[in-house]
Amino acid sequence: MSSDQFKQAAAEAALAFIETGDIVGVGTGSTANFFIDGLARIKGKIDGAVASSEASASRLQRHGIDVLSLNDAGQLRIYVDGADEATRHLHLIKGGGGALTREKIVAAASDRFICIADDSKLVDRLGTFPLPVEVIPMAQSLVARSMVKLGGTPVLRSGFETDNGNIILDVENLEILDPAEMETAMNQIPGVVTVGLFALRGANQLLLGGDNGVTEITA
Repeated sequence: MSSDQFKQAAAEAALAFIETGDIVGVGTGSTANFFIDGLARIKGKIDGAVASSEASASRLQRHGIDVLSLNDAGQLRIYVDGADEATRHLHLIKGGGGALTREKIVAAASDRFICIADDSKLVDRLGTFPLPVEVIPMAQSLVARSMVKLGGTPVLRSGFETDNGNIILDVENLEILDPAEMETAMNQIPGVVTVGLFALRGANQLLLGGDNGVTEITA
């Protein structure tokens, strides 16, 4: 089976956790897209969705699913999204698609965060995938110098602007021994909007598609 088939299997498994009347928090990226397409089949069961990006909002709307603002929806019961890396401690790197800030906001506003991915995303330690950092443009050099001090190599994501009008630095070569500590430290740097480390609020559950079906990892 292919990576896409594994992603789709994980996305399909997440549908089982959707309850009647839910307003579903929906993430961004290739695996989240499989979930959105599956959600379309049960759209009569839910009261709408909150999207973490303009791209996901458009896909939901094309399926005829009502998209609400988080301010109108309030606290959500469930949020479903993918990840670029995940550990058995349910710490994640997210933001390969550039929606990390809105993803982090929706995750924080949700009681349960289910992370869906193919099993190649499961790692022993985060950091092989470059860490995305959303930055206010005027702070690019300041933040880049700070990332170098933390041991990383920051690379500007060329030609990319987030839905919030900011830039992304992808930080390579980081040694992430304590994800929560690093997330806290980076969030203190002036000009950083947020970082793609989801450790302070990690996933509650991982659903990983692979050759042996879908593996579930919970806290």
